[in-house]
Amino acid sequence: MTDASSPDAPALDAQSAFSGTREVDARYRLDEAALDAWMTDHVAGYAGPLAVRQFKGGQSNPTYELTTPSAAYVLRRKPPGALLPSAHAVDREYQVISALAAQGFPVARPHALCLDEDVIGSIFYVMDKVEGRIFWDLKLPGLTPPERRAIYEAQTDTLARLHGFDPAAIGLSDYGKAGNYFARQVGRWTKQYRASEIAPVSAMDRLIAFLPDSLPPEGPSRIVHGDFRLDNMILAQDRAPDQAQVRAVLDWELSTLGDPMADFSYLLIAWAIPASLRNGLAGADLEALGIPSVEETVERYAAATGMRPANLDWLYAYNLFRLAAICQGIAGRVRDGTAASAHARSMAAQVGPLSEAAWGFAKKAGA
Repeated sequence: MTDASSPDAPALDAQSAFSGTREVDARYRLDEAALDAWMTDHVAGYAGPLAVRQFKGGQSNPTYELTTPSAAYVLRRKPPGALLPSAHAVDREYQVISALAAQGFPVARPHALCLDEDVIGSIFYVMDKVEGRIFWDLKLPGLTPPERRAIYEAQTDTLARLHGFDPAAIGLSDYGKAGNYFARQVGRWTKQYRASEIAPVSAMDRLIAFLPDSLPPEGPSRIVHGDFRLDNMILAQDRAPDQAQVRAVLDWELSTLGDPMADFSYLLIAWAIPASLRNGLAGADLEALGIPSVEETVERYAAATGMRPANLDWLYAYNLFRLAAICQGIAGRVRDGTAASAHARSMAAQVGPLSEAAWGFAKKAGA
């Protein structure tokens, strides 16, 4: 999961902060000779020499660009060191993108999974590098209104397509537990929050009490991405202004089987976050920008899937609670020395504001 999930300081130039590559962080250096040997044995058509750089995004699971004279790949690894239970499951990422690639869904083509921690120090997988554009600011500065609308509609259509798959029909019947999705998710994020808790946060305590006792009706079991948003998509370049093509959906770390409304409401929460933040749209002149409204987005998704959210306030509270728990996990990693970037520290500072915003929606939902 790229840690751009929460609202951050407006001054942060996300496009430059998260785009592109840099030299590999000293904490995450690889044995390049061992990796080269493994690639030779496991990746069809691979031929070195190999050059390795680290992507600026991908704070949670370190992500690397691997280039050779004839090809480019991406490596996603589990971070070294002590980790929270169930976190950083790159083997699950590999499983889901393999199944979806076989259906023609836009993901990077996976090549191989390595479960031998002795190769580079933790498990990892390798996939194609997909070329295209990633947008980090939801207002899409520099684009025309028709371009913005086309991108937003392609985003909605891609999520609707994902939620149209029957997991059992594409070999993912065992990818998650059946039933009680929101109850299990609230429990999961409560445990992860408690495991990383540094100081009491009263809003989180209130949410932990409220959410399990106010769960929404259960929806169908579908593949949920868990972090579906604009900057987790690669879009094709050089398209007509009124067209957009999603070439790959990235960052499947949080994916599982569950209620599709969790994914869809997570996407919609952008319309509730202030437009002064790069991942917010509330208060922006959407019509002038060419960006669809929440109502238009709901109708487009519903037309494709037959599903629509019933209680957005509860769903918003849940999603912001989950983001706060994720940020608390990052705060724990900053404390423990396994995450050290300036962005990681800014994410850690979001627990309070996110939990307060979540509690605001919880009160609207009846808390």
